[in-house]
Amino acid sequence: MYLMINVEESSYGMPITGNGVAKVVDSTHPNFNKGDLIWGMTGWEEYSLIKSPEYFFKIQHTDVPLSYYTGILGMPGATAYFGFYEVCSPKKGETVFVSAASGAVGQLVGQFAKLSGCYVVGSAGSKEKVDLLKNKFGFDDAFNYKEEPDLNIALKRYFRDGIDIYFENVGGKMLDAVLLNMKLRGRIAACGMISQYNLEQPEGVHNIFCITTKQIRMEGFTVLDYYHNYPKFLETVLPKIKEGKITYIEDITEGLESAPAALIGLFSGRNVGKQVVVVAHE
Repeated sequence: MYLMINVEESSYGMPITGNGVAKVVDSTHPNFNKGDLIWGMTGWEEYSLIKSPEYFFKIQHTDVPLSYYTGILGMPGATAYFGFYEVCSPKKGETVFVSAASGAVGQLVGQFAKLSGCYVVGSAGSKEKVDLLKNKFGFDDAFNYKEEPDLNIALKRYFRDGIDIYFENVGGKMLDAVLLNMKLRGRIAACGMISQYNLEQPEGVHNIFCITTKQIRMEGFTVLDYYHNYPKFLETVLPKIKEGKITYIEDITEGLESAPAALIGLFSGRNVGKQVVVVAHE
């Protein structure tokens, strides 16, 4: 089993849940048989009892690493694909900014943007990650936000004429700076706001009036609303992986006992790429 570190709240005494890849050991459901490989929301455990299988997908293509179904071919990949194409409606030649760009979703959004003929800049939290964005994932440029005393000035350096599309993964000060740099009728896909998750008092957004003055459309979304189009996503993305047009990086940790440390590392930016924990090898 492969477990993706993407934590959902769990009831007291119950396992934490996250997206995982697993093999069916027994089933009374007509759509799933013993021996099937599946991906969906599982527990942080060696065996899971699935009571709501409607959001589980049978894995048909095993000529790519199974761990990809926790990432590029699973929830993060679908999030990047539908968030960018359906929410942002990109056009060739537009400018795109991606925060937390080296993460599981961000690295794919940037590559989808490049495949669409856009100019793409990403932000990340280390020199290593910035180098990956520019040299591995094909971003036009990238910067380390930790080295920027003024994010507004930093964004003006990379987007002299403004930002058409912002794929939001961070929130807080980054969102505030982006709003000042959005173009008229720009689009923001609000995917996540990781800078705010562990704060006792979330930061306010001071430049929110830009949404009115610049006629910006900011839309939050959840990938669950798009899962009915998963086959379309798979048909589009799988060939590009096999053709080498999309690059994907995973940060793999062995053993369920390593999952807590891997989770904590997410909030300090220790991981590079999609954080995956291998619970058991097939």
